[in-house]
Order: sequence, then C-alpha cells, then structure tokens
Amino acid sequence: MSNLQQRVISAIVMAGITLALTWLGGPPFRLFCAAIAAAIFYEWMRMSRSAGGAAIGFLPEALAAIFIVALIAGLPALWLLLLAAVLASIVAVAARMQGAAQWEASGLAYAALSGLSLAYLRDENHSGLIAILFLFAVVWATDIAAYFVGRAVGGPKLAPSISPGKTQSGALGGAVGGVVAGLLLAIVTGAGNLAVLGIVALALSIVSQIGDLFESWVKRRHGCKDSSNLIPGHGGVMDRVDGLVAAAFTLYVIGWIAAGADHPAMGLFPN
Repeated sequence: MSNLQQRVISAIVMAGITLALTWLGGPPFRLFCAAIAAAIFYEWMRMSRSAGGAAIGFLPEALAAIFIVALIAGLPALWLLLLAAVLASIVAVAARMQGAAQWEASGLAYAALSGLSLAYLRDENHSGLIAILFLFAVVWATDIAAYFVGRAVGGPKLAPSISPGKTQSGALGGAVGGVVAGLLLAIVTGAGNLAVLGIVALALSIVSQIGDLFESWVKRRHGCKDSSNLIPGHGGVMDRVDGLVAAAFTLYVIGWIAAGADHPAMGLFPN
C-alpha cells in the first residue's frame, strides 16, 4: 500500500471516529479527549527524551496519569486548571532540582490544556456540539485551503527556518478558507452574531497556523521528523492535532470569558 493510500484511509477513519464521538458527546467524547491528551504527552516525552535518559524518572508520567483520570472523572474546569498548574509546577521544580530542562513540565501543561479545552468546549449540550463543529470547520478548512493555495500560488515562505514548505500565500488562503467555513457552519446551524463569529473564525484560523508552526519548531528542536508513528501515513497524533488544540484552547478562553469555565460554548452559541 502506498503512503498516499495510507494517508487517505487513515484520514477517513480518523474523521469518522472523531465526528461520531463528537455527536455522542458526554463520557465517550471525554474519553476521546483524554486519549488525545495522553497521546500528546507520550509523543512530547518521546521527542524530548530522544537525546538522552529521563532526568527525573517517571514522575511526569505519574502526574499526567493523575490529570487524565481527573479529566475523565469530569471535575469542574477550574479545579482541573488548578490541578494542571500544580502538577506542571511539581515537574518543573523536580527538573530544576536535577538540573534538567523544562520540557517535561511544558509537555504536561500542553497536553493537559489540550484535553481540557476540547472536553469542556463540547460539554453535553447542543451549544457544545455546535462549538466543536465550528472549531473543526475552521481548522480543517484552514489546513486544506492553506495546502492548495500554497501549492498553486507559491511565493515567499512563511517561516522557512521552522517549516520550509509553508508559504505566506498559503497562510492567507488558509485564513480566508477558515473564515468562510466557519461562517457557513454558523449559517447552517442557525447561529446568530455572524460578524462576531467571523472575527472568532479568523482568530482561530491564525492561531491554528501558529500552533502548527509551534509543533514544527518543537520537532526541529529535538531533531524529529514526526512526533511518532502512531497514525499510518500521517506520523503522530501531535502532527494531526497541533493546530486544532491551539485553536481549541483559544476558543475555550473566549467562551470562558463570555459564559464561564464549565460551559464556554454557551457564550458563543446560546441555545
């Protein structure tokens, strides 16, 4: 089987599973978010420790497991945020005492915020479903439009030292595609405040591209081509959700400001 065939099959399977669990919501989707957080943490640790042994043993893994259990249990969002901060701080202090780098603490925080943002955006109501679908529409359209516009138009590179394949035209095309997809989703679902949602979609598109570049920088920093080989033809989970989790956290913060930490989707997509 060719690499292209693997990529297509993997993409179809991943999209099907993701949309099915998104539709179900509740505990199944929360478990899905916990699995994403666990995979991100595993891949981050795999990359950060590729050059040497673990300076602080398996403390980060143990603390990450505590957070994942708490996420699955459905603790209130503010308690989870506090727990993530405390656990990451413990890892940071332990690393400092051992004279090690702070990659483990950063990885724990990154994975925790990724899983939490997705889980609490979805919530268990109609607003959460629309919020997640809006997020998917913007991020996926951004990726697709950036790829095709970049290939068709070319031009100056966006960040050649980090990701040589990305162009400024692709970034602009991705932003336009993300806004259009987000507004179409909002119109189809009957959401109001289209002007506000257009601005939100633009912000999410930009942030998702920054998240993509950030993950590329982390991989280059550790000399890795892919975050792992968990997904046939695609590399690792981080390679597929880098932009998504960055945009999810941004949308979560916007919703938090508008409606609170436990039900952020209500602020942008009221029933």
